[in-house]
Amino acid sequence: MNDLDFAALLVSRVCHDLVSPVGAVVNGLEVLEEERDAALRADALRLITSSAGVAAARLQFARIAFGAAGSAGAELDLTEVGRMVAGFLSGGKTQLAWNAAPVNWPKDWAKLLMNCAVIAADALPRGGNITVSTAPSAVSHGFVIIAKGQGARIHDEVLRVLRGEPILPTDGRSIQPYLTYKLARLLDTQIVMSCDEGAVTLAAG
Repeated sequence: MNDLDFAALLVSRVCHDLVSPVGAVVNGLEVLEEERDAALRADALRLITSSAGVAAARLQFARIAFGAAGSAGAELDLTEVGRMVAGFLSGGKTQLAWNAAPVNWPKDWAKLLMNCAVIAADALPRGGNITVSTAPSAVSHGFVIIAKGQGARIHDEVLRVLRGEPILPTDGRSIQPYLTYKLARLLDTQIVMSCDEGAVTLAAG
């Protein structure tokens, strides 16, 4: 895959995550423009405020998880990373339990953790619960993410991409696991996955 194709597919993924909250903001503005009923206008303002917050949180998440924010060798506070993951999940049906140590991690390890959290969220089509646990010290970078919910599963194409099998991502959904796989390779680690009934586990380190 050339760099242009990779960038285009990754942008498609970011746009996919933003379409719903941005669309809700637009709908709310249309109601404000047309509606004179005070109660309906108040509902529209709440919708705009909530949806704008979700969009901003997902942009901040994408800036770190998918982008090049931060200098080379930078570290990220895992407490702040947890806040960004929670923001990414806001507005949906998935709840987060963040059991990470309050330490700083190298940026690329934090990005790997964030991207695995995205895969865990995508594995819950009907929502559910995601639990993130990390090693207790700043020098150990292992983590375990458990996603539980009705119909929890990782799509076969995503599994193949994460295992490094010779398959090229074809859409915004599969490009993000490809980025995750490349991050793991960069860090000389592997993503270990298991799928049980109603639960998906991803671990690294």
